[in-house]
Amino acid sequence: MRTAEVAIPTTPAAVAAREVAAEYCSPALRNHSERSYLFAAGFAAAYALEHDAELLYVAALLHDLGLTEAFDNHRIAFETAGGHAAWVLTAGAGWPVARRRRAVEVIERHMWPSVDPAMDPEGHLLEIATGLDISGARPDVLPPDFLAEVLERLPRLDLGAEFTACLTDQASRKPDTAAARLVAGGLAEKLRRHPLER
Repeated sequence: MRTAEVAIPTTPAAVAAREVAAEYCSPALRNHSERSYLFAAGFAAAYALEHDAELLYVAALLHDLGLTEAFDNHRIAFETAGGHAAWVLTAGAGWPVARRRRAVEVIERHMWPSVDPAMDPEGHLLEIATGLDISGARPDVLPPDFLAEVLERLPRLDLGAEFTACLTDQASRKPDTAAARLVAGGLAEKLRRHPLER
């Protein structure tokens, strides 16, 4: 599989999500979001999992928006804040209410320990794609050439340090969230020893 084989949606919602990520995310966080979509598409091909590419793309580009200064919410989990931003963006793009709710679900569920693909294929794909990019899970599922091409196109930059700082801050302010669970589970060490950093 090659990155050129991955279709990048060009719908109004997809274009808007890309513009929002470019405006509000740091370069490292933006690259992480775009890698997450490419990895999700790679996993979908590897597992022959049918999914809604536009929904997955919008969710991938916006899934960490709640970590940015402009969208950080001091009361709710960052993934819920990002989901709400996606709801607003997709409303502007004309998505029906049920589809907007799906964007929120996919973004919130990417922080679950696991998502059943039969229940939510897009949530499952985003969960395992971000699991690869942040925790280094399942690197052997995707072809090494595909991984190398994605990393060359979208380098990790200082993602490890930035993401560790962001989630540590979230965990300290919101101790009942999934961010706190990840930090307590050794997030910093996983990022330091990440297989894609080698």
